[in-house]
Amino acid sequence: MTRRLLLSYLGLTFFVLVVLEIPLGVVNARNERSDLTTKVERDASFFASYAEDSLEHGKRPAALAVQALRYRQTTGGRVVIVDRRGIALIDTNPPANVPSNQARTFITRPEIAAALRGQVVSGVRRSNTLNQNLLFVAVPASSGTKVTGAVRITYPLSSVDTRVRNYWLMLLAIAGVVLVAAALIGLRFARWVSSPLGRLKATTAEAGAGDLTARADAESGPPEVRSLAATFNRMIGELEQLVRLQEEFVGDASHQLRTPLTALRLRLENLERDVAESGRGDLERALEEVERLSRLVDGLLALARAEVSPPEPVDLGALVSERIEALAALAAEREVTLVAGVQGTVLAGRDRLAQALENLLANSLAASPKGSTIEISGSGGELHVIDKGPGMTAEERARAFDRFWRGGRGAGSGLGLAIVKRLVEADGGSVELREAPGGGLDAVVFLTERRPA
Repeated sequence: MTRRLLLSYLGLTFFVLVVLEIPLGVVNARNERSDLTTKVERDASFFASYAEDSLEHGKRPAALAVQALRYRQTTGGRVVIVDRRGIALIDTNPPANVPSNQARTFITRPEIAAALRGQVVSGVRRSNTLNQNLLFVAVPASSGTKVTGAVRITYPLSSVDTRVRNYWLMLLAIAGVVLVAAALIGLRFARWVSSPLGRLKATTAEAGAGDLTARADAESGPPEVRSLAATFNRMIGELEQLVRLQEEFVGDASHQLRTPLTALRLRLENLERDVAESGRGDLERALEEVERLSRLVDGLLALARAEVSPPEPVDLGALVSERIEALAALAAEREVTLVAGVQGTVLAGRDRLAQALENLLANSLAASPKGSTIEISGSGGELHVIDKGPGMTAEERARAFDRFWRGGRGAGSGLGLAIVKRLVEADGGSVELREAPGGGLDAVVFLTERRPA
């Protein structure tokens, strides 16, 4: 965002500079040439008025020749004075290959011919001999209404071009300084705007990862950003309070539901001695229902506890070994072998991942026949729990993660896989069921791998 803001400031500054400086440069170049043209016309008119008496009598004005040479030396302009026939009487810069006493005519020059007709002519032409542009001014020399000759001054534009170029360079330097200043000021302003937004984004990410104590800085940045940060803080505060209330509710529900169920199961077990043989079946079914209700309550509490909390690096191999050790007695009772080959580190809540893995292993143990093997494998961010049970159809695998869906098999609560899905998704992962090679079920858990720095 800082870069985009800075580029927008520089773009606007560049546009303003272009709009201001290009017309300034063009007007300066036009004024420089206009001033030079006016000056040369004035000088040419002076020479014409100075030479009119000599031209009227057809004489070469000697004193004027001295003035013309001095003008040539001081200004660099070439002065040509011709009589009414266009014959040069004075030329301060004659061609080197033409003898000085040889008469030369300029009547073929358009500006000379126009001046001999009484017109004042000025313009710019290219001199191939000098390899530069020349400003020319031709004025008539007249006595009354009679034109007696003409004066032409050609002036090199190199000095004007140099001044114009220097002016453009000055404008360019000013533009560079302004752009640098705008970049420095714009960078500071852009950071003033974007830094609070960056911190707010980081705080939002922390809150999204489960840290509900994270708060944004509502004291720095533009008013709009401060207002947004304050609104975010209020929202995350209310969310933290809701989560705390839910946790309190979970604790109360755990105490209020588990204790009566335990007492009910004990009372039913105590009735076994007093129940007649004909009622034992009903008593056993009642105990099974109480057991199923207890598992249902445990599953609902597990779902309620599956809230987002900051993930941490978890060693998959160590976690799998712990869960296998915890279920070793149950696996031995069912005559099922647990084989592990897992490596890698993932980012997850350790307790959530342990519970999800325990649920998957419990489901596999319940479905595996005696003498079979459950394989726990994986690396990186994948974890596979493969059993040799009856497996599931594609339709059953698609619905297996729905709450309370049991597919007509077993006496479970129908919450085991739903809990697994909730726990895994709480860490940004996913879980799916596949058909295992050779029969059975392959439960695959995908988590974020933690790579070495």
